Amino acid sequence: MQTFTPDTIASWDRFTRGNFINSLSGFKSTHLIGTTHANGGYNLGLFHNVVHLGADPALVGFVNRPREAAPDTLTNIERTGWYTMNAVTEAMVAQAHQCSAKYPVDVSEFDATGLEPLLRPECPAPFVAASPIQYAMQLVEVVPIRHNGTFLVVGEVRGVWLQEGLLGTDGFIELEKAGVVTTSGIDSYHNTRLISRFPYAKP
Repeated sequence: MQTFTPDTIASWDRFTRGNFINSLSGFKSTHLIGTTHANGGYNLGLFHNVVHLGADPALVGFVNRPREAAPDTLTNIERTGWYTMNAVTEAMVAQAHQCSAKYPVDVSEFDATGLEPLLRPECPAPFVAASPIQYAMQLVEVVPIRHNGTFLVVGEVRGVWLQEGLLGTDGFIELEKAGVVTTSGIDSYHNTRLISRFPYAKP
């Protein structure tokens, strides 16, 4: 096997190093997070680090980069207390990836990419109309990760909207039926195929 020491990794340019470390942790979920600016405009950010934190209460977290690198999503969430999570499908992956570009605050990623916002009375933040799995989030806490200046944003699920035909009788959401993609690294997207489901493991 090849060996990569911290010194070796540190010697690479930042893009090579970023690709390496980002793909090291394997396949990750991909979401568009919708928020509302103070000026009333809509923001849409692409995140590859969304994680389940608990089912009761229903908590989901994501990691936000340092404020100077990605301020809009976190600022909007802290101001309003609300945001949306929207699964990304193969049909919309190019538009979703473009949402990672750093647009000025007065330019909405919805307008820039052609994705359509969807508003619901249950949440003041915009959903992505094309997404087959959408859920409203209410902020619980923002946990600073002091070692690198990032933040773990923890929210509670306050409403879920699913495309018809995705929900199994046992509550399992069949993601592959929706064409949901996953990602590795920063810019590599993959479709999925179910291998198997197993019963609850016991000794």
